[in-house]
Amino acid sequence: MIKIYTDGSCLGNPGNGGWAAIIIDDEKKIQIRGSKKNTTNNQMELLATIKALKKIPKGSSVQIFTDSKYVKSGITEWIHNWKKNGWKTANKQPVKNKEFWTELDNLTNDYEIKWKWVKGHSNDILNNEVDLIAREAACS
Repeated sequence: MIKIYTDGSCLGNPGNGGWAAIIIDDEKKIQIRGSKKNTTNNQMELLATIKALKKIPKGSSVQIFTDSKYVKSGITEWIHNWKKNGWKTANKQPVKNKEFWTELDNLTNDYEIKWKWVKGHSNDILNNEVDLIAREAACS
């Protein structure tokens, strides 16, 4: 099973953002990262997951570790009602970051994914590592 740790960072919100992922496949560890100007932390969290999934073979079994409840809850719970309600929230407002959510939703159909939430800035070594990479990317 492939393990992916993702994180996003933003200097200001909106501001300069960075995203990162650590992909572990058969003990091989790959880091990917990127940055974007005038973005939000939530967009960077989503982009980290999207970019990581695009790096692994379709059909893979994957565990995705994120410290973003927004990403985990959004893709495993909220998205079902958003789609049913024409991409509106429970408050009848348009879903923010819809383009990211639709891309992530489409990608998840190509994998067998187990989503794992981890507490940020705690004792999870790989989560702390991916956090540092994302923050460095936001500064670049």
